[in-house]
Amino acid sequence: MAYTEQDVLAGLAEIVNEETGLPTDSVQLDKSFTDDLDIDSLSMMTIVTLAEERFDVRIPDEEVKNLATVGDAVSFIVKTQEA
Repeated sequence: MAYTEQDVLAGLAEIVNEETGLPTDSVQLDKSFTDDLDIDSLSMMTIVTLAEERFDVRIPDEEVKNLATVGDAVSFIVKTQEA
């Protein structure tokens, strides 16, 4: 099953909410994980791991640093699952 951008955004919002307590509606495509959502590197690694499990994708460590915004992560996951 292929996930849409909306599916991935909703899933990431739930993961971020579980990890940080941030409300799911604060997780928007244009939000920066570090600047807007105040997510540190440790929490980010947890979020990445949970996202990999949830969406059945692999996000290499060297890619994580390129995922500055929620939209970057959503695009990466959507693109990767289709490969």
